Amino acid sequence: MFDGYLTELWIVLLELSPALILGLLLAGVLRVYFPDGLVRAHLSQPTLGSAVRAALIGVPMPLCSCGVVPTAIGLRNQGASKGATTSFLISTPQTGVDSVLVSAAFLGWPFALFKVVAAFVTGVAGGWLVSRLTDEGAPVAGDDEQGEYWRAAGNRLTAVLRYALFDILAAIDLWLIAGILLAAAITTAVPPDYFQHVAWSQGLPGMLLVLAIALPMYVCTTSSVPIAASLIAAGMPAGSALVFLMAGPATNIATMGAIYRALGGRVLALYLGTVIVASIGLGMGFEFVLGDTATDAPMHRHNSAAWWEIGAAMVLVGLMAFLLLRRGWQRYLAPQTGAEAGAGDVIFSVEGMTC
Repeated sequence: MFDGYLTELWIVLLELSPALILGLLLAGVLRVYFPDGLVRAHLSQPTLGSAVRAALIGVPMPLCSCGVVPTAIGLRNQGASKGATTSFLISTPQTGVDSVLVSAAFLGWPFALFKVVAAFVTGVAGGWLVSRLTDEGAPVAGDDEQGEYWRAAGNRLTAVLRYALFDILAAIDLWLIAGILLAAAITTAVPPDYFQHVAWSQGLPGMLLVLAIALPMYVCTTSSVPIAASLIAAGMPAGSALVFLMAGPATNIATMGAIYRALGGRVLALYLGTVIVASIGLGMGFEFVLGDTATDAPMHRHNSAAWWEIGAAMVLVGLMAFLLLRRGWQRYLAPQTGAEAGAGDVIFSVEGMTC
């Protein structure tokens, strides 16, 4: 059992690390190379238009639920509104150029295109709700001088890496570690073929069951497609598979924690509510309109990881270990620094002097 957990832990790291590192680098590139005014001009207002533009940007991007978090935080730091950030967070991980092609190959073009529309609609809906029901608050960043300093720096690559590591990853690393550990535990306890052995996986109960398992679990949008195809081949309705393809990639435990940390509890509640209601509603709608168009396909399994996946996992583990050690060292030095500062103060008591 423990060996199985370690295996799943490594698999989660292999799947998560490349996308997360890509997201960190994208966040750094956006911060260093893109002027803050560009983001503010198009995504800063808490309006429906900002949510639509954020979803249009997010839908084609090949980022999963963990890879999208650092990129979204980077946009927020550049002045994007909470609604636009939420729209980007919801729409981006559900699909992407690579995912659309894989979905079409496994499940047919009607399914693939419906999934794109679903990602866009849920992103806009979630962003609009956040804009309407939450306070925007003070801008998170908007530090034009710092941005201009980075853009004027001689080594922009260093600026990208420093921002990605110390401003983004350092803000979410503890949540990511907890999410990775829990996601591996859930994956170990709930194998991919679980639904093949339950008789009541049809209709709304099946969708709710899929939703309960998919929400906290980490699954990449592209790798989720073969799993969904195998579930359909095993007799699960295509609508339930769509719920899995929407809710699974859209969120997980690590994403929830990072969103709570960056945007607050109310935004997290609206984010989850949008994903839940939209996935069930669109799943039932797909089942009613296009339920018979999905094609059956065997699940493709990869027995070995690519070298770049292994390298990315090792880099991510090393970075998070570095941040943990750095944080612990800073806490260790803090009392000593305070004591040294106090030791520099000498108090004299002179008789007869009152001032």
